[in-house]
Amino acid sequence: MLELLSPAGSMEALKAAVQNGANAVYLGCGTFNARQGAKNFTPQTLTEAVRYCHVRGVAVHLTLNTLVSDRETEDVAALIRHAAICGVDAFIVQDLSVIRLCRQIAPRVPIHGSTQLTVHSLPGVQLCAAWGMTRVVLSRELSWEEIRYICKNSPIEIEIFAHGALCMSYSGQCYLSAAIGGRSGNRGRCAQPCRQSYGYSRWENQFPLSLKDNCLIGYLKEIEDMGVASIKLEGRMKRPEYVAAVTGVYRQALDKKILTEAMLDTLMKAFNRQGFTDGYYAAETGKAMFGIREEKKEDNEWLKSMRQTYEAVENGLVDVTFKAEITAQGSTLTVTDPEGRQCTVTGPRPEAARRLPLSEDLFAARIGKTGGTPYNCIGVEAAIDDGLTMSAAAINGLRRDALDQLTALRARREVPKVLRPRKKPHHSGFHGRPQLTVQVTNANQLTPKLLAMKPAVLYVPLHILAKDLRLCRDLTRKANVVAALPRICHDRELEQLRFDLRAVRQQGVKAALVGNLGLMIPVRELGLEIHGDFGLNIYNSGSVDIAKELELLSATLSFEMTLPQIRDVSKAVPCEILAYGRLPLMVTENCLIRGRSGECGCQQATTRLMDKTGADFPVIKDGANCRSVLLNGKKLYWLDRQEDLGKLGLWATRLYFTTENPKEVDQILGSYVSPTPFDPGACTRGLYLRGLD
Repeated sequence: MLELLSPAGSMEALKAAVQNGANAVYLGCGTFNARQGAKNFTPQTLTEAVRYCHVRGVAVHLTLNTLVSDRETEDVAALIRHAAICGVDAFIVQDLSVIRLCRQIAPRVPIHGSTQLTVHSLPGVQLCAAWGMTRVVLSRELSWEEIRYICKNSPIEIEIFAHGALCMSYSGQCYLSAAIGGRSGNRGRCAQPCRQSYGYSRWENQFPLSLKDNCLIGYLKEIEDMGVASIKLEGRMKRPEYVAAVTGVYRQALDKKILTEAMLDTLMKAFNRQGFTDGYYAAETGKAMFGIREEKKEDNEWLKSMRQTYEAVENGLVDVTFKAEITAQGSTLTVTDPEGRQCTVTGPRPEAARRLPLSEDLFAARIGKTGGTPYNCIGVEAAIDDGLTMSAAAINGLRRDALDQLTALRARREVPKVLRPRKKPHHSGFHGRPQLTVQVTNANQLTPKLLAMKPAVLYVPLHILAKDLRLCRDLTRKANVVAALPRICHDRELEQLRFDLRAVRQQGVKAALVGNLGLMIPVRELGLEIHGDFGLNIYNSGSVDIAKELELLSATLSFEMTLPQIRDVSKAVPCEILAYGRLPLMVTENCLIRGRSGECGCQQATTRLMDKTGADFPVIKDGANCRSVLLNGKKLYWLDRQEDLGKLGLWATRLYFTTENPKEVDQILGSYVSPTPFDPGACTRGLYLRGLD
């Protein structure tokens, strides 16, 4: 059966989801979840929430889907321990170190890989399975054909988003909110700048980053048939009435196999952005996917009707059967739930009937009145001796006592064994000035001056090396060339990537720069070594330790970290940071360049988005594919503070060239040797100093 997984941003929303037919809910507790703006749960109310759900046959998935700093590790470990004891049914996790903590502390609680892991290919799913996860939430950008392929070959369960808000960027790869306002989506505090207005080259009241909400209700049978285990409804930030409406409509569509105009109207009333889209699922990206929220007068009567579905209501969600035995010596009643749990209670002795004796039909009619409880009576067996009767109050008491015991039994879970996480030794890293690494985006940036500087590593996009194998061979003779792979590579693109990697390997390339879990396995299978890129979101010591376990040659630390965090992180493998360049703030499946004119212009001059403050954001093509990378307008600049960077234990600092022409590349290389002063008008220190809110 296809699981219906609903959002619970509060206890009221949780009840709205449960009473409207959710099979499972997902919720956050404290600050370690991707929706810190929701009410969320405290450790105390989490216990209450789990009990409420388990009594009604609903699973609880706890979101731990944010990056965690070293100082927060003990707190997240305590939350994992508490949640496991409470009886949560799964952890939804992004941070690699938190995945390991969950395995160490509560090994019996299943781990689900969050969509924040940016898993969008079968190798990514396989790596998650190897890491002990039992389910992965795929990126929203996949088509039905890609989802079907993954489901057919996946060793673990697959979950997809079926309804709700779509981020413009691949989840886990958006740094826009952090860069412009210090509120990181990877830390659960996204300010949703993608919903603001932008123009191309000048500000306009347009919304090229705002997508309509996803709606796949018309494909549920197809989704179930292809092997998806769970469909997720987005909305932990939305009101309980929304949760009630959307959950109820999807429940009806799943159970009755119908889709009516009334159901679609309910979804529209609940929330929409100029309608809905199925663009990613149908593999039809483009302008039709975009829309904004239009303010409308609230329909108070509709909201009231939604509240009536869950306020002070029990919808009889758990089917039970009763079996009674009534003799002159006494009465007993046994209740059985769908999982086979049984509770037996003893009642008063029946009386001799003066007129009409108690019949089985009359007893069944009375005992089956389970209204106002979580239970729905689907059958009664009664063995009643002749000539006896019982009052309605006595029968009601039997039923009440039996169901109370069953409720207590259903709420109870075996307390899992929780363990202490294993401590790892601290690695201080390198001493002195870090080495230089350089990453280019196009072949023109490979200037003679750059090659003459002999950087420790020269990162060159794979498609450039594969397109010109003579250039690739010449470069490998002059520099330590590493093939920079795209952060996004769907299964349909893997064959070409493997072909290109084989070709450049024959020309002397021995390693690849990898920013996505899904490329680890293909690169290893071809015999290349791996440098970890920023897309892996390595934010703490535990994640660096995992980089060592994955046998990475180096790890690029997250540019959302501060200098003290970078200094203090345990460097089990050589670590580098970006020290110069336009930070990549988004990677999008919808081509922002095509979004301007409706035609592909990927080979043209750089496109720029501009917000209402006048800040501009260059857009470049993502490698050889028609995807877009949104860059920060200001360039990260630390070339004048290299002594400070030398105190952080780093192996290397990277110059990242994106929009620079050859002359500008040489100027920056000159600034690396003889630093020029920091220009606050054109440059930024990024988050290394100011950190995140």
